[in-house]
Amino acid sequence: MKILIGNYVTTHGIKGEIRIKSNFKYKDKVFMVGNKIYLDNQEFIINSYRVHKEYDMVTLDGINNINDILPLKGSLVYVEESDLNLKSDEYLDTDLIGCLVYIEDALKGEVTDIEYLNKNKMLLKVNNTLVPFELVKKIDLEKREIILEKVDGLL
Repeated sequence: MKILIGNYVTTHGIKGEIRIKSNFKYKDKVFMVGNKIYLDNQEFIINSYRVHKEYDMVTLDGINNINDILPLKGSLVYVEESDLNLKSDEYLDTDLIGCLVYIEDALKGEVTDIEYLNKNKMLLKVNNTLVPFELVKKIDLEKREIILEKVDGLL
């Protein structure tokens, strides 16, 4: 299964380096030389990686000229979930969607979406209410449950 990790926003220079805007939390597993990424369902192999400002800068195997990659500008960037090699205690943010949310022992709803304020601030959408991820005390993906800290007026 392909996982969305970001967006190819523009090129950098004339040799075909691209800027990717991503808030994906496992960049260290994705942006490695030799790994595969997908732009517009086309597979590419990463030749080089660096960070510049808030962008992930990547060169791709077989792309040596800006004109070779420019037509894909604006494409979403994906990786295969199986290529991430996540450890047993690691999970994707999207794995939280569908989990039941509890405060103490009271069921408060279900995570229906994930939103981001910026690259460091994630929110869970529960009953059309955005809940800061910092309020999560425990995640049990096997039981599909999330326990939140008790905060007056929350949910």
